[in-house]
Amino acid sequence: MLSGPASTRVRARQLRRAMSLPEVLLWQGLRRQSGLHFRRQHPAGPYVLDFFCAARLLAVEVDGHVHSVAVQAAHDARRDAWLASHGIAVLRLAAAAVLADPAAAAGQVVATALARPDVRREG
Repeated sequence: MLSGPASTRVRARQLRRAMSLPEVLLWQGLRRQSGLHFRRQHPAGPYVLDFFCAARLLAVEVDGHVHSVAVQAAHDARRDAWLASHGIAVLRLAAAAVLADPAAAAGQVVATALARPDVRREG
């Protein structure tokens, strides 16, 4: 789904090998969630999503302090708009919040995913 160009897929593979500590902690929490399948560093069009649940069309982004810089915030807004145009919702989590309580962060992701319709069961 929306896999993107080869360069994005290569970049996603590189990012999977170099995940930040908050991403690793969240991934550990998400991997244990029954009934939901998350992909890490998933290519979607020209972007690489930190985490993606295809069944619920949910992207999860772990944002460090750089995301508060104006240039990055503008990039994030363009990216979110592109994802929304493809029916993908975006949940942004502060990296500091993930570090402070990874289990709560994973719980928030799961609750958000479960609140969205399961696209596998539609139509």
